[in-house]
Amino acid sequence: MPNKGPDHNNVALKLLTAFWFSTNVQPASLSVKMLFEEPGDFYMAVQQGPSSVAKRQGLSARTRFLWIALLFVAVTVAYSNSFGNGFHFDDSHTVVDNPAIRSLSNIPRFFTDTSTFSVYPTNRTYRPLVSTTLAIDYALGHGLKPFWFHFGTFVFFLLLILLTGRFFEAAMDHTQPSCNHFLPALLGAAWFGLHPAMAETVNYVIQRGDLYCTLGCLAALVIWTRLPRLRRFGLYLLPFAAALLSKPPSAVFPVLLLFWTYFFERPAPTETEAARWKRSTLAIIPSVVVTIALLRLQSAMTPKTFQPSELDPNLYRLTQPFVWARYLGSLFLPIHLNVDSDLHVVAGFDSTVLLGLLVTAVLIAIIVLTWRRRQWWPVTFGLLWFFITQLPTSLYPLSEVENDHRMFFSFPGLMLAVVWCGWLLWQRFALTSLVRNASLAVLFLLLAAYGYGAHLRNAVWHDEASLWRDDVAKSPHNGRGLMTYGLTKMSAGNYPEALDLFTRALLYTPNYSVLEINLGVLNGAMAESGDKPRTAEAERHFQRAIALAPHDDSTYAFYGRWLLQQGRLDEARHALQQAIELNPSRGFQHDLLIETYIADGDEAAAHAAAVTTAAAFPGDQVAANELAHPVQQNDAFWLNRSLAQYRAGQYKDSLASAQQALLRNPHSAEAWNNIGAAYGAMQQWELAIAAEKQALTLKPSLEIAKNNLDAYTRQKNAAPASPTVASLIDQSLGFYRTNDFAASITAAKHAVALDPRSAEAWNNIAAGNAALHHWDAAIVAAQHAVALNPGMQLAKNNLAWAQSQKAAGAH
Repeated sequence: MPNKGPDHNNVALKLLTAFWFSTNVQPASLSVKMLFEEPGDFYMAVQQGPSSVAKRQGLSARTRFLWIALLFVAVTVAYSNSFGNGFHFDDSHTVVDNPAIRSLSNIPRFFTDTSTFSVYPTNRTYRPLVSTTLAIDYALGHGLKPFWFHFGTFVFFLLLILLTGRFFEAAMDHTQPSCNHFLPALLGAAWFGLHPAMAETVNYVIQRGDLYCTLGCLAALVIWTRLPRLRRFGLYLLPFAAALLSKPPSAVFPVLLLFWTYFFERPAPTETEAARWKRSTLAIIPSVVVTIALLRLQSAMTPKTFQPSELDPNLYRLTQPFVWARYLGSLFLPIHLNVDSDLHVVAGFDSTVLLGLLVTAVLIAIIVLTWRRRQWWPVTFGLLWFFITQLPTSLYPLSEVENDHRMFFSFPGLMLAVVWCGWLLWQRFALTSLVRNASLAVLFLLLAAYGYGAHLRNAVWHDEASLWRDDVAKSPHNGRGLMTYGLTKMSAGNYPEALDLFTRALLYTPNYSVLEINLGVLNGAMAESGDKPRTAEAERHFQRAIALAPHDDSTYAFYGRWLLQQGRLDEARHALQQAIELNPSRGFQHDLLIETYIADGDEAAAHAAAVTTAAAFPGDQVAANELAHPVQQNDAFWLNRSLAQYRAGQYKDSLASAQQALLRNPHSAEAWNNIGAAYGAMQQWELAIAAEKQALTLKPSLEIAKNNLDAYTRQKNAAPASPTVASLIDQSLGFYRTNDFAASITAAKHAVALDPRSAEAWNNIAAGNAALHHWDAAIVAAQHAVALNPGMQLAKNNLAWAQSQKAAGAH
């Protein structure tokens, strides 16, 4: 049988060749049949040897277009389960709760007002292009539709894969001009696109900034090297500037360009080493100017409220070499991928630091050795890329010592180094068709495994429960992870498991205000479910959250919501107003304040608050519902207000409101009942009894008036009872709620006098003294409480808090 060309039965090799791409393509008519009948001269080159054809010969435009299409199909299949994934972690304050992204008219503000980036003042930084694309995605989806946010990110990811391949090919072509580099460029692009470590950046909506940062720098480098005649027009600076407006680490681009020009720009035959460095340095001057200008803008626009980290800067930096070692390991075996690692800063110079420094020293040695020979310069440059792109997040302390998305910018360089080493080995040892085909089949299986790993990571990012279950499994000592996973249990109504996770989180983050808030919410929910003693526990946690973070609006907002649920409306209003004063850019507390006014019967105030909220947060449903109804101060209005004031303990105000209701409707039995209840709460039994009798005269069937009349009559005839330990503890708690800490301590001491073994009384003494910053007295009282009840977590928290504040010299 005549030889009709290469063997088309090697399916693995055919699929591998389908990954080839080029940016210089034109669409053409395509068919699946082309994959098997027109694979081009590259397949022949694989059979005959890696240097059998000149570079880029034999690949038609439509064949290259087919490689691009199939590459995109492979990556799309790997990420096919990601488009419905939810919003996570920092997405809450930058996307979900951020009113600024809900209108395209805010796009100019993104470039002038950093408050549009996040509703949290401590997280506001200058990333206007990120906010712009979020607003576009919101508009395309007509709301918070995850698909559009993920689709927008994914389109840029595909473009980045394309540029990554061109970047690999350019470096290899400059190093080895006479050889066809289809295969290594193919494998490098496929490895980057299918690597599981990329999944966090692609799935984590707000971290698209890392993608834009990498995309902009690579695009600038590819334009620089592929379109040298346009350099004088500064075209390459445009994607770089876009990268800097997305995330600050892209400021390293001039250094990357310096080394690229040094290694890969062909020097004149007589050029000296000094002249080469001079030429490279002069080449980066425009990018340095852009960097300085935009970094100055970044600095000017970043508010003083921005707090990137509370970690010790020196210990953070000392930890980073070990983090680099973990990133290097993840390049080959990505088993540590995790949304929120429990890796902490080192306590000092230990084995972890030594290992990190050893790995760093090995990398530096490789850089020094490979620098000596031009053949190895892609390795030199790739490792320098890794070092340079890691420096911004290693020298500038952040709140976590490691993140999966910090690998994103660094991995193109590392992959270039590894792929080039593999390519040189393949040229040296793949001398037969059998070896070449076998090695390609193995590489194809490895790529398939990486792609499957990315698919699995996408599944982990599906919702909060799946994401934080994975986090707890991989980082069991991460208090924040345990707490957030507990939140998924609490939202599902599984209170015991949520409490267990929160309690475990306390072991690792004993002074975490957000955890205290959630413990308050959980105990409140358990109290509503019938475990009434947890009401006091809930309030203690809310109060401690405020003590831990007195300038955080969240502590007051969630405490205000709980107070609203308890009917303590005056206190709720005060807490919510304080939350709004601390941070007016969150709609959450505005909505709660409207609901508080409504519950209080103050329709005028509710209407005014709704007008303010609707102006600040267009489309806010709570405000819209309130504004849909006109304000009417009829008898029902005053009755509701009277009831709300009674529940809040404002008995005189409740009495006045009930009397206003009576003026509008003199035959209102309910108004007389409220008057009686207010007098009864103030222990004015005669007046209370008279009012309840009047209510029953008007409406004999009013059951609550009958009950009140019976109770007040018994109270009038009853002798005063001696205080008990329980009543004194309740009294102490009541004083604590009104911030009368001295009276709270006194009542608790009376309880201790009656029962020295009351852990609750000792804990109240500790809490009162802590609120007054009497740390020694608080520590002694909390120690008594813990000794009497070792399982009393609240007393342990108060003890830890008092000890930490004393050690910090707080006054």
